Amino acid sequence: MEHWNSTLGGGFILMGILKDSRSPELLWATLAVLYMLALTNNGLLLLLITVDARLHVPMYLLLGQLSLMDLLFTSVVTPKALVDFFRRENSISFGGCALQMFLALTLGGAEDLLLAFMAYDRYVAICHPLNYMVLMSTRVCWLMVATSWILASLSAFVYTMYTMHYPFCKARKIRHLLCEIPPMLKLACADTSRYELMVYVMGVTFLMPPLIAILASYTLILFTVLHMPSNEGRQKALVTCSSHLTVVGMFYGAATFMYILPSSFHNPKQDNIISVFYTIVTPALNPLIYSLRNKEVMGALRRVLGKYMLWTHSTF
Repeated sequence: MEHWNSTLGGGFILMGILKDSRSPELLWATLAVLYMLALTNNGLLLLLITVDARLHVPMYLLLGQLSLMDLLFTSVVTPKALVDFFRRENSISFGGCALQMFLALTLGGAEDLLLAFMAYDRYVAICHPLNYMVLMSTRVCWLMVATSWILASLSAFVYTMYTMHYPFCKARKIRHLLCEIPPMLKLACADTSRYELMVYVMGVTFLMPPLIAILASYTLILFTVLHMPSNEGRQKALVTCSSHLTVVGMFYGAATFMYILPSSFHNPKQDNIISVFYTIVTPALNPLIYSLRNKEVMGALRRVLGKYMLWTHSTF
């Protein structure tokens, strides 16, 4: 097969999930609603955490970062997919593809690390409450946030540069929702077996330690909660932790499928469904999972709405 110089040609064609759908219009409307839900929910949660002084605590600082990552992650992928369907134009330039891959890997990697830090935060709050403000000071929180972003962006930069250095063949069609490593390597006109093995090993290395830390944290939390004398305290701890574990399950399930399962388990249709799940569905659901059962967030919402209504009433 002839080599295709992607840096000089017309880029790639993202086939996405809408082209293979039996009801593309219905699927488009569903994705549009989920995207608007993700924007609204994450934007509102960020606003509440920023505006309400009672939420200026480590747990909500980290939750705000999670909302920011989800909002950016879905915006890297979804608007282009929705607009391309109407334009009947699914092309993406070589530079655009590289940028999308870098941003998606950065945001996914940062969320992976942040979820582990959030689990540690809950562990300290429940198992060592008297030392909480020492072990989870504002400085420590911002160090956790910076670590998540920096390590993820460095890893994403290396992956993106190495993936995009391969020569690509004339079959420019990426049978995926976005530019990601596994579908991109299928277009390469070179032996990528060693690199695929490295991606697998690094995927395990990047995903497993945070996941083990999360499971260890919640195992210790469970033992502590079961010995709590107060039913109210036990229930509050379980509600907070169950919300976090639901988010962890959705994120790590999708990430494991894409980057740890061998390529023999993959097919384009399944990969597309999984990519929709972690780029659109999960960002839309995360704020709902955290806020609907959270009295502090709902209280902050009522206070902010109350101030807005009072300001509107006094203005008119």
